[in-house]
Amino acid sequence: MNKQTIGIALSGGGARGIAHIGVLKALEEHGIYPTNVAGTSMGAIVGVLYAAGFSANEMARVLKDEKVYKWFKVEWFKPGLLSLSGVKDLLSKQVGHNEFGKLKRPFSVVVSNLNTGKGEIISRGDMLMEWVIASACVPIVFTPMVINGFTYVDGGLFHNLPTEALIGESNYIIGSNVNPVSRVEEVESAKQVGERVFNLSIAQNVWQSRNYCDFFIEAKDIVKYATWDYFKVDELIEVGYNAANKIIDKYILPELKEAGVIGKKLSM
Repeated sequence: MNKQTIGIALSGGGARGIAHIGVLKALEEHGIYPTNVAGTSMGAIVGVLYAAGFSANEMARVLKDEKVYKWFKVEWFKPGLLSLSGVKDLLSKQVGHNEFGKLKRPFSVVVSNLNTGKGEIISRGDMLMEWVIASACVPIVFTPMVINGFTYVDGGLFHNLPTEALIGESNYIIGSNVNPVSRVEEVESAKQVGERVFNLSIAQNVWQSRNYCDFFIEAKDIVKYATWDYFKVDELIEVGYNAANKIIDKYILPELKEAGVIGKKLSM
């Protein structure tokens, strides 16, 4: 690489992934503009908008203007309770195309191939929105995506913090994790059990992936919010914003200033 680049990896986490917008907002306010983006699940949804050139404030506006209840549609007699076709329609409308190569920033999305039992990193070609939706298909909850004859689900099964997609592509890697593990006092309903099991399982691969981070942002206070709190956009953004500012001022800003990569905003 002949220029300084900053990659950001956005983790999965359901509605908690909205906090990534707050992280990006804090980075922008400090003159830090990631040049490469990788996302898993909700991180892929936020990531594709950011890669398309949306600012943090513009992404917040999109999520608040759109009706969340339109995102998820019931699927009868399918291998999943809900469909993400509404999210696909929203992203297609906002981005305006369906190709990785037409994005303003290099973008990678992580998916899990149920046929091969392996995680895959997708960063080129068409079917952009199909790959993003595949990355967000939480098993059992959402109907899997079938692409090129293979069945794909949530990328978090293998890489919930997709730093691996940025290795060799970025001089600095920032990891934004919105799925921290904390103690819970009660796990009673089937929904709570399922959510807890899934979160604990994907947390294991986050610990491995964070080793590739130069800087790691984890919104600890996000544990107060549930995976399905999609209506709490402003609150979730604030949590990510506050968590990022603590790390930016103390660690990220001093090093990137010395490297001379502050203030290089994307030219739209």
